[in-house]
Amino acid sequence: MPDQTPVAARICQLDEGYSREVRSLLYHAYRHEPTFAYLFEAQRPGYERRLRVMVREWVRQHFYLKLPAIGLLVEDRLAGVALIVPPLRRLGVADSWLWRLRMILGTGVRCTRRYLDYQAALAACLPSDQVHVLPLLGVHPQFQGQHHGEQLLQAVHDWCADDPHTQGVVLDTGNAHYLAFYQRQGYQEIGEIAVGPIRERVFFHPNPLSSKSVIA
Repeated sequence: MPDQTPVAARICQLDEGYSREVRSLLYHAYRHEPTFAYLFEAQRPGYERRLRVMVREWVRQHFYLKLPAIGLLVEDRLAGVALIVPPLRRLGVADSWLWRLRMILGTGVRCTRRYLDYQAALAACLPSDQVHVLPLLGVHPQFQGQHHGEQLLQAVHDWCADDPHTQGVVLDTGNAHYLAFYQRQGYQEIGEIAVGPIRERVFFHPNPLSSKSVIA
């Protein structure tokens, strides 16, 4: 099916007032992702609840730490979001003992341990300390196929390029469907980690010349 004609969208920085919309979007974006299906045991009852807990607690802690988040809005509806961890902020969400306690209570010890192991393996793949990391990002399924993913990533690249301490942007995926997309956006595969049976690919986008997209 050909892509739909894209609807005009605008980019803005998000604050905690968008928490509910961010949680809903990320839940729908990751609901069928193979990596999260393994981490939170989609084969047994309660998977959707456990995934919602992870998204809720990550978003809550992300905004509590005042880490940046970039959103893409279509007619004032949140269509895409990227959570960003800047350089020198590696003590982030997963390092909070309160976050870990809430994860254990909401998803169980085994799922929390799997998630922490995944985060540790990902951190070991970072090319240096001078990179921005995108722990969670997505476009709502209703807005996919309209080039909003490209617009969101370009806004992320522009925002990160304004930081003199960064060498680029790192993200990861265990979904083979996205590999070609990230490569078209200028990402280079720099590593691979095993998440159970899933091959999680780690990508790096070198610091580009900013196209100076306007961030409201």
